[in-house]
Amino acid sequence: MSTAESDGTQAPARGGRGRRRTALVVVVATAVAAAAGLAASGFFSGDGTAAASTAPDGPTATTEVRRLTLTSTETVDGTLGHGDPAPVTHAGAAGEFLTWVPGEGDTLTRGDTVYRVNEREVPLLYGAVPFYRVLEPGAEGADVRLLERNLSELGYSGFEADDTYTSGTADAVREWQDDLGASRTGTVRPGDAVVASGARRVARTASSPGAVAGGEVLTWTGTERIVSVDLDPRHEDLVEEGSRATVRLPDGGTVAGEITAIGTAGSGASGASGSSGEGQGADEATLPVELRVEDQKRLGRYQAASVDVILEADSRRDVLAVPVNALMARQGGGYALEVPAAGGGSELVPVELGMFADGLVEVKGAGIEEGMDVGVPE
Repeated sequence: MSTAESDGTQAPARGGRGRRRTALVVVVATAVAAAAGLAASGFFSGDGTAAASTAPDGPTATTEVRRLTLTSTETVDGTLGHGDPAPVTHAGAAGEFLTWVPGEGDTLTRGDTVYRVNEREVPLLYGAVPFYRVLEPGAEGADVRLLERNLSELGYSGFEADDTYTSGTADAVREWQDDLGASRTGTVRPGDAVVASGARRVARTASSPGAVAGGEVLTWTGTERIVSVDLDPRHEDLVEEGSRATVRLPDGGTVAGEITAIGTAGSGASGASGSSGEGQGADEATLPVELRVEDQKRLGRYQAASVDVILEADSRRDVLAVPVNALMARQGGGYALEVPAAGGGSELVPVELGMFADGLVEVKGAGIEEGMDVGVPE
């Protein structure tokens, strides 16, 4: 698949899924058909030269030679979803029971309750370092800074949001603990809050109210929908972090995506479940690629779906191009374009071919100019 640009980018036409698609797939069939048609219409003389006199009326249909940007693409299979879910666990202690868990699909933001233990709320805080030790006056470090910044964002005050746990921090913590229904100790222990990088969406609940608090409580993901691709390593040169790609949705609509993560090639299941035959069902190395879609509204209501991801393979700017079906095969090899002759009729002008993209082909040749008419089948 591919795209061509003149006043903008033309979205690639939707193709079949489950296979790799490139613009070159139509070349052989087109050339054979063109050659057959040309021979039948008498455009060749016996020595292989073009015979303009055989078409005194000129081509029955024409198109213009256009100057534009040709872009060849590779279309691969992707999956729209929220990414791989991560578990949320609670260490638990004697006499602790879950008394509330959120619903699947719920969105949790900073300060929201992730779950309750003995009616004590365990909230979500934003950051990168989970609580791994007791935080109390005198403690210093990145985890202290994380706690204080979250408390500040939640509206608590009386301390400076730095990396030192002061008496002012302890007072703010007591007020926070009172709001959570916890004991007003002024210290924070591991398990008093759950830390994540941002808002989360509950994927699945692994426990329920009344269960002993211990082990996995739920799994969650990010709130934004992303696109995941298990890329064939031979296409690795088509992706790099920060590059753009086009995501085609099941309804045919498209949305722009940005490659945000490229993993390391690993094993992925190949072949349909239950299939048989040599080479089927074996693990093949794939390269995990993740794309972010900034305009989430363009994704519509799709929460999980198979999509096409269109990667740019090559691009040629400011080239002359015609539809592939304008090519006329020359006896003995090569191609030509049928051009209306000045004195009437038409003549064949030999051309060199360049890139094929989106049903178009780059052409070069003496006398080939932008805007000139060339023959095409009706």
